[in-house]
This record gives sequence, structure tokens and C-alpha cells, in this order.
Amino acid sequence: MSNHLPKILIVDDEEDILELIEFNLLKEGYQVFTARNGQDGITEAKKIKPDLIILDVMMPKMDGIEACRIMRSLPEFKHTFMVFLTARNEEYSEIAGFNVGADDYIAKPIKPRALVSRINAILRRNGQQEGDSNQVKSLEIADLRIDREAFLVYKNGKKVVLAKKEFELLYLLASRPGKVFTREQILKSIWDDSVIVTNRTIDVHIRKLREKLGEQYVGTVKGVGYKFEA
Repeated sequence: MSNHLPKILIVDDEEDILELIEFNLLKEGYQVFTARNGQDGITEAKKIKPDLIILDVMMPKMDGIEACRIMRSLPEFKHTFMVFLTARNEEYSEIAGFNVGADDYIAKPIKPRALVSRINAILRRNGQQEGDSNQVKSLEIADLRIDREAFLVYKNGKKVVLAKKEFELLYLLASRPGKVFTREQILKSIWDDSVIVTNRTIDVHIRKLREKLGEQYVGTVKGVGYKFEA
């Protein structure tokens, strides 16, 4: 992220929710923009190029899941943070969100201080990653080339599109081929402590990696965690 004040787009059809989140994020010093359905959210996002988008799941015209799926398919939003906001607690809704590239999930009713703390942590973590000049910029292993700076993966020279968290998970595992990473290590490395993430979340991201790259790269060590198969 650059030195400009981060831009946050809130997409929700409930006026009181929009006002509550907008008020608290403006107080925190962010640039805040709003939209009231998924279609308008995509239009606004293309215009302002936000650093982070907060999407309600249930909205008229286009829901948050579909809006996120469409934006993740566009190059300019590959690495934009997407945070879902919903009153629904069903597990399938959370899994659907992570399947289309969500970075985090926040349940209603909104607790302003907790929400601001979560947003701060997500954006701060991104800045730390970009500012870490000691990180290896590119990994070449097996038939994969993993470009840390561009957040791109090439398999046999062909580009494979990964969501931000999928990329970070692959990079973590591939950085130490053969090493078994426990679920706790993965959670600590990929997700901030302030983000509530379940084991199911890791499983969803591993499954997406296998779907996109093939089964042979990520191995499961039962009851322990995952490793990159060199």
C-alpha cells in the first residue's frame, strides 16, 4: 500500500449500517466511499480503486458473493482486501465467501471498535508485507515460479490466478519444501490474531490451491498440518 490515506468502500443496502461504519472509519482517518448494492459497488470500486472493500452478503440487484467473484476476476482487484459483512451465521455462507476470495468475515450486529480494530490490523499487515525488503522476491520450485512482488504464480510458464490468501498460503508452504506447517503456524502467518478464522477456512484455501495447481503440490499430514511436496 502506498502512503496515501487508505480508501475503503462499504457496500451495504442498510442505511444505518452504512452510516455507522462510515462514521467510525472516517474518525479513524480513512477515505470512505459507499454503495448500496453489488452492481453499484463494482462500478464505484472501478472508479476509486479502494484498498479494502466491505461487502454485505445479502443485497438487492447483486449480492456480495457475486460482486466479490466478479471483482476477483478483474486484474485491478486481484489483491484488494475483501471483507464480508453479514447477519447470517450459516457455515455455507462463510465458505462461499472464502471460495470467491474473501480475506475476512465480520458478523452483524456491528461492534464499531472491534470492526475498526480488525480493519486497522488488515491494512497494517499489508503495509508490513510490502515493506519487508528482506523477503525472497521469487521462488522457483518444481514446475512453479512464485513471484512475491507481483503476487503471481506460473506453472510451466503459464500464469495461474490465485486470490491473495491463496497466494500467501502457497508462498508460506513453498518457502520451506517438505516442512510440515501446523494449522496454528499457518493461522499465525497468514491471518492476523484479531481475525477469527476456523480450521475449515484453512481447508477451503488448501482445496482451492489444489483445484488451481493440481493435487501434487500440497500434502496433508493427518492430525498435524500441511507441507509443500517438492
